[in-house]
Amino acid sequence: MPTSSPAPVHVARIEEQLRSRLSPSHLEVIDESAAHAGHAGANAEGFGSHFRVRIASPAFAGKSRVARHRLVYDAMQNFIDDGLHALAIEIIETP
Repeated sequence: MPTSSPAPVHVARIEEQLRSRLSPSHLEVIDESAAHAGHAGANAEGFGSHFRVRIASPAFAGKSRVARHRLVYDAMQNFIDDGLHALAIEIIETP
């Protein structure tokens, strides 16, 4: 039985999932894949392999920097499994 290929990783899908799982008060997802063309892990399409996430969330309250990043990585695991190669995370502090 043939296996289906994973759905492409897109900004909108990442935003939807992070909003659902972390209820961010601030969220920016930027596809930086085109800047990494030819780099190991980049795909031939030029999108969906390298992303930057800028995020603030009440879920981060009282957690260390490492724990905050782990929450984001855990929320993104299915995208990593689908070929997301690089993820830059910027935690935005909210007052």
